[in-house]
Amino acid sequence: MARFVVIATINVVDGRMEDFLPLLLAHRDRCLADEPDTLHFQILRPKKPENQLLVYEEYTDEQAWQTHLQAASFTRVVAETAGMVDVSPEGMQCTVIP
Repeated sequence: MARFVVIATINVVDGRMEDFLPLLLAHRDRCLADEPDTLHFQILRPKKPENQLLVYEEYTDEQAWQTHLQAASFTRVVAETAGMVDVSPEGMQCTVIP
């Protein structure tokens, strides 16, 4: 199976970045430690707009990503960050071409 990548844009509510970012970083760390099929999880902060984050996640395959969406860490971060994002994260799902 081909590796699977998700690239997402997260729009954080104005004034909430300092609350949101540590929660997302903790989620990233849990995923990398507890989900062996999570290969990469990078968080990027563009200079502008200041309330936006980009997330790059790479998994062994698409099933690993589906498993990630059901994992305790994902459920936890969704609950912890409720009301801190403008809309659901927009994402692009990709298959890695070897």
